[in-house]
Amino acid sequence: MRPTPSINDFTEREDLLGFFGPDSVTWRVHSDPAFSVGGIRALLLQALHPVAMGGVHQFSTAFATDPWARLTRTAEYVATLSFGTRRDALRQVRRVRGLHRGKSGVEETTGRHFNVDDADLLLWVHNCEVESLLSTARRAGVPLTDADADRYVEEQVVAAVLVGCEEADVPRTVAELDAYFDRIRAQLAVTPAARTASRFVLVPPMPGWVQVLTPARPAWSTLASLGAATLPGWARRLYGLPGFGLTDAAATAGLRAFRQTALAVPARVRESPIVRAARERVAAVEPLSA
Repeated sequence: MRPTPSINDFTEREDLLGFFGPDSVTWRVHSDPAFSVGGIRALLLQALHPVAMGGVHQFSTAFATDPWARLTRTAEYVATLSFGTRRDALRQVRRVRGLHRGKSGVEETTGRHFNVDDADLLLWVHNCEVESLLSTARRAGVPLTDADADRYVEEQVVAAVLVGCEEADVPRTVAELDAYFDRIRAQLAVTPAARTASRFVLVPPMPGWVQVLTPARPAWSTLASLGAATLPGWARRLYGLPGFGLTDAAATAGLRAFRQTALAVPARVRESPIVRAARERVAAVEPLSA
């Protein structure tokens, strides 16, 4: 498995700009309101790989006992990798790779012995994230050309390699990403672990006071419903999700309406602190020399 880069492998300016930078498609996709829906969609899609989900079920007790904490850590990881300095991103990468290291087990439904950091499992998680975030952004109305979409997939190879994927296996275009899912679909299934995970994602447990005194429940329900409704048709059929039989046109319309509503909120309120900090940080960096 490829080692993570050293903090001495880049200049101070490169560190401040991060692994992607303000001119990247990654910044455009990951700072858009549609990102939250894409993230939920990715979790539901990831759960359909029996072995990858088996690893989560066996080794991530937080998913069952405190799903909010796990979701928060996942979001923090993606945000730091996308918008943080390279040093901050590498700290997150090393933390995640450390959590994966040395964990192995046997997935009950397939009988496969696996290591949590097996390259094919890491690749599955990566590809689900990239495909979900990109397809959701495009359906939501984020202005992305076909060339932009290919560029996004190419940019995300960095994220895949950092977490431990084999670079030669990582898709670099939308066509390669689509081909990957065509190949792997026969291996996917809704295992008991996937069913449990999907329930946590769609209807996560919340303290009573949160449900009564905050808008968390209806807000999450909107995001989760859109995430499920925008899954590929074959994935929705595997889950047999009741209430999500919307046509693709209706799901897209709902997603676009959500995005437009969110965009009406001022950026200083809508955007996360790490995104705002990234914009301020790079604004202070002198333009790179030609």
